[in-house]
This record gives sequence, C-alpha cells and structure tokens, in this order.
Amino acid sequence: MLRKATYNYRMIADGWFSRDPTDEAILEGVYKKNIREGEEKLMLAVLESAVEDFQKYVVARSTRGKKLFQEAEEWLLDTDSEALFSFASVCETLGLHPDHIRKGLLVWKEARIKTPSLQGHPPVRAKLSKSRVTRDSVKLSKTA
Repeated sequence: MLRKATYNYRMIADGWFSRDPTDEAILEGVYKKNIREGEEKLMLAVLESAVEDFQKYVVARSTRGKKLFQEAEEWLLDTDSEALFSFASVCETLGLHPDHIRKGLLVWKEARIKTPSLQGHPPVRAKLSKSRVTRDSVKLSKTA
C-alpha cells in the first residue's frame, strides 16, 4: 500500500525519478520501520540471552550461575506480566509461540538434570596403583 502512495509523489528531473523529500508520510514510514526492526533485534537478543543462561547454568554450582539460571527461568515461566519485554510479549512480537518454547525448555531441563554425564562432573577414573617399575641392569662386556 505504501508503494502505490509513493508513485504519486515521484517527480521526473532530467530523466531520473525521485521522491519528494518533503513528503513526511514516506519519511515517517521508513523511520518507524527502522525503529521496529531495531526493537525486534533487541527483543531477539533478550530472548537469546535468557535461553542461553537457562541452558548454560541449569546445573550451576556457583552462586552467580544459580542466580542467572533462576532469573532466566522466572522470566521464561512468567505468564502474568504484560510488560513490553515480558517473555510473552517478546514471543508475540517475534511470531513465536511462548507455550511451545516453555514446554521444550522444561523437557530439556529435566533431561539435562537426569543425565549425570552432562552435569559437568568429571568422569570417575580408576585409581592407578602406584608401583615402581624396576629395570634389570644389564652389563655389557667387550668381547674381542
């Protein structure tokens, strides 16, 4: 619809088409589109950061890691917030289904917690017995 409106504002000057630089509707539309794209990029970055913290710190042992996981989990599971950057609002803006993402992350969390090999524990190694290896001494003699 915007394209049809812009054709009416084109001028011909020396064989070149140009738009009327004073047309505020065109400038406003371009400006709003750039803002919208910026907002969407920011929302995507917020979502990516939360999912990364959720996955990275799910089995954290440090206080900082536990706090980052808890904040990410609370944000992802919050269903009551109507804030601009709430999980539901971010998903709606990006065209994602929040319940589907929540369910997938919770299933992933349970699998991660139940799998001990993925929890960051070093594998248990059998202790090697400390034994000293002795060498037999060999004397070489010169034979003529």
